[in-house]
Amino acid sequence: MSVRKLKPITPGQRFRVVNGYDTITTDKPEKSLLAPKKRSGGRNNQGRMTTRNIGGGHKQRYRIIDFKRDKNGIPATVKTIEYDPNRTAFIALVSYTDGEKRYVIAQNGLKVGQTIVSGSGSAPEIGNTMPLSDIPLGTTISCIELRPGQGAVMARSAGSFAQLMARDGKYATVKLPSGETRLILLTCTATIGVVSNSDHQLLVSGKAGRSRWLGKRPRTRAVVMNPVDHPMGGGEGKSSGGHPRSRNGIPAKGYKTRSKTKASNKYILERRKK
Repeated sequence: MSVRKLKPITPGQRFRVVNGYDTITTDKPEKSLLAPKKRSGGRNNQGRMTTRNIGGGHKQRYRIIDFKRDKNGIPATVKTIEYDPNRTAFIALVSYTDGEKRYVIAQNGLKVGQTIVSGSGSAPEIGNTMPLSDIPLGTTISCIELRPGQGAVMARSAGSFAQLMARDGKYATVKLPSGETRLILLTCTATIGVVSNSDHQLLVSGKAGRSRWLGKRPRTRAVVMNPVDHPMGGGEGKSSGGHPRSRNGIPAKGYKTRSKTKASNKYILERRKK
């Protein structure tokens, strides 16, 4: 993993920090695992704008990722490590011994030619997926299921990881990337290792145009609006804008919005840090 700082030969490159992509092995995706990706531009099925600041961007194709890792006991060889425009993490193309190819989320340290396997009884090595009941305590894990057979839903973005803290009865105690400690069923699976591309947080786009390539449109700050447009708008000159809140008037900092009667509250042992 590495980043590169470019020479400032243009104003847009002066502060730009780009990914070195030294772990990427090919720029040609596997055609059989590509799907079309339609952009909504923030519009709903009636063509009305329901989400602001979205639109444009470079055309992309979706890579079909295997989040379930349900080919148990069948070894797979890593063929390539690739860039995926739909997520911050890198992905790995793996080929199973029966000939099937799949994309999986790549972990840090995953190399081409390495063999990975999923299912109970696998060795706790980087890239292997197994139930929480088989993983040694204290292991760094990622791509965690929340319900058995659901597929990975947590700790999937670049550089993220969780830690398996304890086991009690039919539950495992897992410390999540947010700092929250929560109970997860032992039958849920997780992948050993930290998600790849951990340098993603160091990147600097350098210019506004790069946000447009990613499909992000300009966003007007609330404090420069008029009172009719936003609760923080109005005032003479550069007014502070009052208490930070959303366009609908919901406070933005420190205000708890989680339901006190939410069913999953009983599984949360410690809330995330503020």
